[in-house]
Amino acid sequence: MTDVTGTLSGGTLTLADDLTLTRMGYGAMQLAGPNAFGPPKDRDEAVAVLREAVERGITHIDTSDFYGPFVVNEIIKEALHPYPDDLRIVTKVGARRGDDGAWIFAREPEDLKAQVHENLRRLGVEALDVVNLRVGSVAGTDEEPLGDQFGALAELREQGLIRHLGVSSVSAAQLTEAQAIAPVVTVQNLYNLANRQDDALVERCAAEGIAFAPFFPLGGFSPLQSSILTDVAARLSASPQQVALAWLLQRSPSIVLIPGTSSRAHLRENIAATTLALPPEEITELNKIAS
Repeated sequence: MTDVTGTLSGGTLTLADDLTLTRMGYGAMQLAGPNAFGPPKDRDEAVAVLREAVERGITHIDTSDFYGPFVVNEIIKEALHPYPDDLRIVTKVGARRGDDGAWIFAREPEDLKAQVHENLRRLGVEALDVVNLRVGSVAGTDEEPLGDQFGALAELREQGLIRHLGVSSVSAAQLTEAQAIAPVVTVQNLYNLANRQDDALVERCAAEGIAFAPFFPLGGFSPLQSSILTDVAARLSASPQQVALAWLLQRSPSIVLIPGTSSRAHLRENIAATTLALPPEEITELNKIAS
């Protein structure tokens, strides 16, 4: 391991007695090949990225067994097992991958339970810290009932195989439905400077003590492109990506970030965003991007 230590800026969010997350987390999806499918181009670098993330103070790693599939969780285990006492791994279930890399919904209750056991085995743990039920897709949410699916995960929580539950790609009504079944500690939805359809849900999560983890905080497969963002970054002597991440951290105290990268240099750039304070006038300017 490299000799990298220090307290991570950005603060932490405590959601339960046994669940405190650094607000700057790490999303492991990009450790797989293109489109989160197949092995990484450089497995040694993937291992090094994970180790440096933890060494720099990140205690929140987001993953899934359908990244790869299987590859990313195997790399996490190789890099970090036995896991540090304060590390929390958040995974998700609700999809599988086709032979061609296609994303296939897999949300039958028995399949969800099988996916939990697969995550347990590949991560090498007896219980998963947080499991998110993926409901919608990157294209958006739907209003399908999720009671049977979330109930299946709640059963595994009662059995001690899952410590906490969350939901991903959900509407406000689906969050309410899930909360009637079991406590929800995290919501993971599409949200960033340019995609703010969940503004009200961000506020609700803050009021209810739920972590809101924006996926694609930098735009995902279509990176954020905005002259406003570029101009603000230039004035602050920062990169556009750092400004976009800093905006999210300042947007709500309940937001936790899970930007992904397969590069240690890019990891350091993301972490540096936690020290970037955006002046009110620049936030006003950035808010124009979504209008």
